[in-house]
Amino acid sequence: MPDTAIPAQTAAQTTDDTAARVLTVSESAAKRVAFLVANEGNPALMLRLTVSGGGCSGFQYGFGFDDTVNEDDFVFERNGTRVVTDDASLDLLAGSTLDYVEDLMGAAFQIKNPNATASCGCGNSFAA
Repeated sequence: MPDTAIPAQTAAQTTDDTAARVLTVSESAAKRVAFLVANEGNPALMLRLTVSGGGCSGFQYGFGFDDTVNEDDFVFERNGTRVVTDDASLDLLAGSTLDYVEDLMGAAFQIKNPNATASCGCGNSFAA
């Protein structure tokens, strides 16, 4: 199964611009999301990743569960685990990788965002 996907309704109309608007989901992120969804007891849940104004660098990432795909959403999948983001957020996330990292300092989802020109120390906000 691919680790990125373009919504079915636009897959036939893929352009270079659309193809660049992808979000990669790492193996470790997919496993962690699958674990969290299983604990919620609702297999229809997806991780919703959003970008909003705020944070110490201008934009901030938001994470939450959702079981609805809206008209302007893009769904990315790896090993059956789905991550959904809206069109406006994808503008700032295009080309990014969602990862889950565990180290001596703790464990957290991380966004490796090539569009970020700066980020705060915690990694939860960025400038573009």
